[in-house]
Amino acid sequence: MSETAFRALHERLGADTRHAGGPPRGSLRHLTPERVMSAVAEVRSGHTVSLAAPIETRPGPDSPEPARHRLTGPAPADLDAPGLHFARDRLAMDIHGDVDSHLDALCHVIVDGALYDGVSAHSLTPDGAGALSVDLVHNGIVGRGVLLDVPRLRAVPWLEPGDHVTLEDLTAAEEAQGVRVGPGDLLFVRVGHRLRRRELGAWDVSAARAGLHPTAMSFLAERKVAVLGGDGNNDTAPSAVDGIDFPVHMLAIHAMGTYLMDWLQFEELAPACEDAGRWSFLCVIAPLRLPRATGSPVNPIAVL
Repeated sequence: MSETAFRALHERLGADTRHAGGPPRGSLRHLTPERVMSAVAEVRSGHTVSLAAPIETRPGPDSPEPARHRLTGPAPADLDAPGLHFARDRLAMDIHGDVDSHLDALCHVIVDGALYDGVSAHSLTPDGAGALSVDLVHNGIVGRGVLLDVPRLRAVPWLEPGDHVTLEDLTAAEEAQGVRVGPGDLLFVRVGHRLRRRELGAWDVSAARAGLHPTAMSFLAERKVAVLGGDGNNDTAPSAVDGIDFPVHMLAIHAMGTYLMDWLQFEELAPACEDAGRWSFLCVIAPLRLPRATGSPVNPIAVL
């Protein structure tokens, strides 16, 4: 895809996302209280499933600087000492790394000196994001989740790095799974990244990974999807667009104001949906309260 064609797509998808005063909600404007109430009806069994991967603390090809977790207490002398003592932890991590499940805020992508909705990139300082931070969703995101399993559609365990999920894949997966994505839905697209990583080992995902083709974002715009989550980082590598490395991030966050979740895992959710005979569920997303952050670690919960 040429950069010129991509820029035209970016302009078209962003044309109807401008807000008229008040806090910018982006595509969350499609997730109305009425649709949240309707999503509660998706609960049939009460079975809960995590959509997050365990935080990676070991270095590897996709985690050269993994999260650092250590116990800060108890002191060695406290282990056998009488009385009350506490075990304590400290965690440090790169929120936007290439392995840990996280949510991207609307301030995460800068294009030509501006964030989503024309907000100046100068609102980002070493002290944090002055606008569009993840704090905009500190009350959480709750709605109807839909999982589209593209490897299942193609009868393969996973998509190989570099492969693209197309708009046609999304509509075909809907038909094959007997589900339809609608306004306000939280869309999850499986490419099988986590299963491939588990079976074959980690690799340098900055160079090669499966993801969505940029033109597939028209599906999200037409269906008025509120949130997109993937078990990769949603973008394919190498990129499908000349001169632009993360076209899906640029379209979703910068043009459409859509919150993205990267590096989730669906290897528990997919069989649970298969067993239940349905691919929609109530989903609860609760980012940490980080008032000036560009994203947050996240553990979305599906309730079937």
